[in-house]
Amino acid sequence: MQIVNKKIILGVTGSISAYKAAELIRLLRKSNFFVQVVMTQSAKEFISPITLQALSGNPVLENMWEPSEGNGMEHINLSRTADLIVIAPASANFMAKLANGMADDLLSNLCLARNCPLLIAPAMNLEMWNNPATQRNLKLLEKDGVLLSGPDIGEQACGEYGLGRLIELEDLMLDIKKYTSNALLKDKKILISAGGTIEKIDPARAITNLSSGLMGIALAEAAYVLGADVTLIKGNCSVNVSKSIKQIEAINHAEMQKVIEKHIQVNDIYISAAAISDYIPKLSGHKLKKDQEALQLELHKSEDILKKIGINKANFIVGFAAESENLVENAKKKLKSKNLDLIVGNLIDDSMNKRDAKTIIISKNGEVIDLDKKNKNLLAFDILSYINDAYSGDKLGEFIGRL
Repeated sequence: MQIVNKKIILGVTGSISAYKAAELIRLLRKSNFFVQVVMTQSAKEFISPITLQALSGNPVLENMWEPSEGNGMEHINLSRTADLIVIAPASANFMAKLANGMADDLLSNLCLARNCPLLIAPAMNLEMWNNPATQRNLKLLEKDGVLLSGPDIGEQACGEYGLGRLIELEDLMLDIKKYTSNALLKDKKILISAGGTIEKIDPARAITNLSSGLMGIALAEAAYVLGADVTLIKGNCSVNVSKSIKQIEAINHAEMQKVIEKHIQVNDIYISAAAISDYIPKLSGHKLKKDQEALQLELHKSEDILKKIGINKANFIVGFAAESENLVENAKKKLKSKNLDLIVGNLIDDSMNKRDAKTIIISKNGEVIDLDKKNKNLLAFDILSYINDAYSGDKLGEFIGRL
């Protein structure tokens, strides 16, 4: 999803993680954000303003007393045109200033004079983070409506290990997109299953499928950006998932079924994007030896989880159909036999284990909509828009770009 003409004020404060602001600016520009950097005096000890100016394409601001064009009220002017102020990294000192309404430099003045959301990404030593004063300031900031991204647990610059590390930039980007996007799915609870399942043959071997989980994860992240309360049931996936998204691991058919049935009733929408095993091998208690020219495996048909849920459903169910041929015909059969509200279909050769995909969507009344081939991260927003239309009772196909 391209977010066009969204303006970010990126505040950089005095933390060793300030060097990561350079990569964050690159990611923001790549996602088509306009970036205006404002630095504190101490931040300049860690990274050069010239570096951030070159990457953002705009002069870096730092001095609130320096004369500027217009009325000289830069601390007010900037915040009036911004969609979001992001402080990354946010030091313990700057959090304390924010919590207590102090405004002794340009960045703190901007935050105090703002009329747009403020998102902070803390970064500091674990003892500084755990200090009662910092935790007290955090509670004040959250009470005042300041948004929080992170921190992470990990190895810190001082060599210690714990909570306080700057959140991974990809996860921070997801939060930035969330707080600058149309909350199309706000107040909706969505359960999504993604990835393949692995079924053991013996203690050392297993069978699985070629699903990468890319589409399901893209849907989970897009739903998060659009304001939904998302829970991801994660099978065997080839990509990582943002820590901002609630996730439950379920590696085989039995685990998938248990977790789906446990959580589905408390969600409004269930999107079944996982490739769950249709057949399960009879498990051998010992490792099978390769002393035969041929080996026969005994496979038993597994319970159809989606069909069982569809028959007894109390919420909105979306299925996926990955087919090698006769896509529309086979997807319609699956839609009807499993009593689904909507089905997303794709040809295996055009989608499975690939970054891009071309899909169709079929509604309960049989209407077929073709979606253009595109990156799955972008495609997920289109799919969710149609799901939202169908869930809300709107006619499919009328979506014209509300994101």
